[in-house]
Formats: sequence, C-alpha cells, structure tokens
Amino acid sequence: MAQIYKYHLFICTHSRDDGSANCGEHDSQSLRDYAKQRVKELKIKRVRVNSAGCLNRCKLGPMCVIYPEGTWYHFETKNDIDDIINSHLINDTIVERLVK
Repeated sequence: MAQIYKYHLFICTHSRDDGSANCGEHDSQSLRDYAKQRVKELKIKRVRVNSAGCLNRCKLGPMCVIYPEGTWYHFETKNDIDDIINSHLINDTIVERLVK
C-alpha cells in the first residue's frame, strides 16, 4: 500500500485542571492551529497536522512528534513552528535546537 503522508505531525494540546505540567498551558492549541494553517498556506503536500492528547513528556512541553521517523520537538513560538515546517517538513532537515 502506498504511503498516504510523508510526514504526520502530532502536537500535544492536552490540558489538565489539577495544576500539573501540561502542554495546553503553553498555548499549544493556537500554535497547532498556526502550524496547520501554515502547511495549508504553503501548499505542502502529503503532510498532516493533528492535535494529540498527552504525549507523556509534559515537563518538557509544549511538545510535538513527527512520524514516520519519530522526531520529538519542543516549541514555544510561531518562529519555532516555522523552523519545524521550513526545515523538517519542506527540506527534510531536523531542527537540532528544538529536538528533545
């Protein structure tokens, strides 16, 4: 079977009400929305951007993982998201400064 997506980006948007660390408290939902919109605007084919529940790396958050290779990134800003999109999704180059 042919591979549908070249890259599948999962961004944790999980929030907790108990005061423990979580990606949602770092505005990860709006950064996920930004990533999805940028991929659309740039017309990058065969890339899927999804929300994810807890990825169990809460203390490093906010976090995302890109498959199929399983590269984990910590991000904080739209510039970080842009670097992940431009380097990893477009140019197949890992953004070392964001790897966790």
